[in-house]
Amino acid sequence: MFRNHTCGALRASDIGKEVTLSGWVQKLRDKGFVVWVDLRDRYGIVQLVFDEERTPAELLDKARHLGREFVLKVQGKVIERTSKNPNIPTGDIEVLVSELEILNKAMVPPFTIEDQTDGGEDLRMKYRYLDIRRNPVKNNLIFRHKVTMEVRNYLSEQGFIEVETPYLIKSTPEGARDFVVPSRMNEGQFYALPQSPQTFKQLLMVGGMDRYFQIVKCFRDEDLRADRQPEFTQIDCEMAFVTQEDILQAFEGLTRHLLKAIKNVDVPSFPRMTYDEAMSKYGNDKPDIRFGMEFGELNDVAQHKNFNVFNSAELVVGIAVPEAASYTRKEIDALIDWVKRPQVGAKGMVYVKCNEDGSYKSSVDKFYNQEDLAAWADVTGAKPGDLICVLSGDSHSTRTQLSALRMELAGRLGLRKADEFAPLWVIDFPLLEWDEESGKYHAMHHPFTSPKPGQLEMLDSDPAAVKANAYDLVLNGNEIGGGSIRIHDKATQEIMFRHLGFTPEEAKTQFGFLMDAFQYGAPPHGGIAFGLDRLVAILGGQETIRDFIAFPKNNSGRDVMIDAPAKLDDAQLAELHLKLDT
Repeated sequence: MFRNHTCGALRASDIGKEVTLSGWVQKLRDKGFVVWVDLRDRYGIVQLVFDEERTPAELLDKARHLGREFVLKVQGKVIERTSKNPNIPTGDIEVLVSELEILNKAMVPPFTIEDQTDGGEDLRMKYRYLDIRRNPVKNNLIFRHKVTMEVRNYLSEQGFIEVETPYLIKSTPEGARDFVVPSRMNEGQFYALPQSPQTFKQLLMVGGMDRYFQIVKCFRDEDLRADRQPEFTQIDCEMAFVTQEDILQAFEGLTRHLLKAIKNVDVPSFPRMTYDEAMSKYGNDKPDIRFGMEFGELNDVAQHKNFNVFNSAELVVGIAVPEAASYTRKEIDALIDWVKRPQVGAKGMVYVKCNEDGSYKSSVDKFYNQEDLAAWADVTGAKPGDLICVLSGDSHSTRTQLSALRMELAGRLGLRKADEFAPLWVIDFPLLEWDEESGKYHAMHHPFTSPKPGQLEMLDSDPAAVKANAYDLVLNGNEIGGGSIRIHDKATQEIMFRHLGFTPEEAKTQFGFLMDAFQYGAPPHGGIAFGLDRLVAILGGQETIRDFIAFPKNNSGRDVMIDAPAKLDDAQLAELHLKLDT
């Protein structure tokens, strides 16, 4: 037996017990006549004691030669601790060791295994198995487990059945590139790893599994950004015989349950906002509504005043930054430099200080009088003491730039509180979006999303105006879930494929299996997928999803711990009927 108690379990009530413990050496303190060792496992830390009066000399000497991260098994008696430590649960006791077995020695770790470590991110990812021993990472993984179990239990209680779908599938165009897997048995043919289980969960609806879910790995071979992984986990769900309203109600229930069970937060309502409204008010389709700073469009009150920068712009738009009129010129110049960075791309910024006495001071006083600036304040909702920040240019870019500025300022002002949760449904997305590079329309969600009722005929006359029967769930400025009511009949799916540029032959080759299934009594159905990694990070009050993944990839999509991806040898390539140019 390696242990009959864990290191974090012992309390004053255990004094006098003989115990067996196993774990890792956290630290060692040798005072000559006494040696203290902190022994750590997943459950906590307990102090071991060896001293000249009560410990045999051979055992005391053995303790002195322990090192950090040595793996030990000890036996001893729980005694009262003379100098108590109120900062740990086991701080009232210590274990007087009578037997010590070194199960495994350890090299000196490349960074300290402490909550506040001296290891940089790259080093900690290389030795991730050591990083997991630290409380912040360990606790994040336990937290992820808790969230996952709450999801499974809740959905199971609501009648959902978890069904596994294949990982080796056919390559289908879903937006990003597929990871492909060569088939040894079928020369020149390839599997793809799924970007989502989309078609399979629709086929499960055809099969009568009317409430399905799966916590599933998905894969996208796309250009990586700071906090995006090539493999990620979805809470994937589908329901038959439902409308959009049914879906929204069902998954409001799941989200409300998670917030209550995990964070003890009650959310009385989930506001709804159309895509057009979100873009107009916030400049993006996943707005953070924990704070204000809604966009105010200033074309009517800022153009035609001899200021050519605004007169030549498609859009002039501003936000009122609360209590920021006190910003110094140096601070405002720093903001202007921030929006001019390549990552944001603005050419400049106009500002107006709304003074406490009701007057205004702007960077364009030469062109605008007090009455003009008061109109700006009215449109943006600025109050005395606020700062109005104004950008201009083409509509799409300017909204994107001001959205980035809004989020940056909210962060600086402490308005993005990790313990405050503001969910929001965004609905009525465009069904299609125009792609300049390919010169054709693409599905904004995916090719299986149905148009809003009554709008199918508009695909021929005004495709850009057609709205999707789709919805995203946004939490604190992050899209945590998205889905749609699906097309469930062959004729409508063929129309959709035609408008996406598929020939009938291409559609049959890619998706003939799905359209065939629709001919055997497919029910109306729809669903949603939550990004589990992002959801867990937000519930955990953090921004970085890597901290909640056991073995994450770095920003280049590499696993630096196992050094993957890696080359195959010539024999493997030959078996797969592949030959790489040298």
